[in-house]
Amino acid sequence: MKIAQIAPLMESVPPRMYGGTERVVSYLTEELVRQGHDVTLFASGDSVTQAELVACAPCALRLDPSVADPIPYYMLMLDEVRTRADEFDVLHFHVDPLHYPLFRPIRERTVTTLHGRQDLPDLPALYRRFGDMPLVSISDDQRRPIAHCNFVATIHHGLPLSLHRPTFAPTGGYLAFLGRICPEKRPDLAIAIARAAGLPLKIAAKIDKVDRAYFHETIEPLLAGGGVELVGEINETEKTRFLGDALAMLFPIDWPEPFGLAMIEAMACGTPVLAFRRGSVPEIVEDGVTGRIVDTVEQAIAALPEVLALDRQAVRRGFEARFSAARMAEDHGRLYQLITAQIPPAQVGPLPLRAAAVDVRRAVDFPLAPTGLQFNGNSLANDGVPG
Repeated sequence: MKIAQIAPLMESVPPRMYGGTERVVSYLTEELVRQGHDVTLFASGDSVTQAELVACAPCALRLDPSVADPIPYYMLMLDEVRTRADEFDVLHFHVDPLHYPLFRPIRERTVTTLHGRQDLPDLPALYRRFGDMPLVSISDDQRRPIAHCNFVATIHHGLPLSLHRPTFAPTGGYLAFLGRICPEKRPDLAIAIARAAGLPLKIAAKIDKVDRAYFHETIEPLLAGGGVELVGEINETEKTRFLGDALAMLFPIDWPEPFGLAMIEAMACGTPVLAFRRGSVPEIVEDGVTGRIVDTVEQAIAALPEVLALDRQAVRRGFEARFSAARMAEDHGRLYQLITAQIPPAQVGPLPLRAAAVDVRRAVDFPLAPTGLQFNGNSLANDGVPG
């Protein structure tokens, strides 16, 4: 199958440091190539891939000081994809809604993975206008604000099994926080939990320009209290040791997390996760197996001893069973088959999220994956708009 993967240009694929979407696009692209697909990656020129690379900017836009406005680069990329569209069976977009007007006429050969939160006030009008564009969610929870949109699958992220070596006897003696320093990730709560537990905390995190005021006003004063080390951004190799040596990873988020790649990165290292019940967390963490899910700081402090006592080999096994890159690529392969099969429009109107799995199996004659992928019936060709 000939597949185009259209990636964001802000980071390379894979990114040098932080960059969740670009990292997932990389894992998916490489695994699709390994599984025998003919893949073309539209991305920045400093990307590294076994697929055919179409460089749409010299390097990652975030790292190029000469770039003042990213939009022209995206317009050039989308025009290049449009020019070559007939070469591909499937066009898989990872650039939010930028391509909707241009590719709507061939939407039956496209799919768009939504990587961000969908509860923002500016989005409803967009989805009313483009309610026929086929969408993939990265968690079921991500769908809730726009549940009537044209979702064709939920596919959880995955990592290569060899990416992180698990550590079953950690020696670091600290708790870990990995991600971004921003209000929704709540590093302040991670600090509070660690201090209440009497354990050191290491924070490996990126600070975006928009979050610098939050860092200086809220987080920086907390660092003066001792017991907290700000490591900064780390790369993939450093991440294995950082997470593997940790006793547990704290994930005290305060927003509707669409997926939370850091959770499965920790699990890959055998490190249990203590997470707040927000967004995708209940879909990702197996409570009592790969971590604990709590609702408050007080519950987190009380649950921490149990988290530290979890079997790290079981944590790794949970990761391998549910979140491998191979499973993620196989799920996408099944979705691409559905797209190329060109299922006719449903005659009975939009179907409930779970109810149409049997119809899809009959239509394309393959079993659904036990985890990660849930199809939403024949809505791929449904022209209805969300309510």
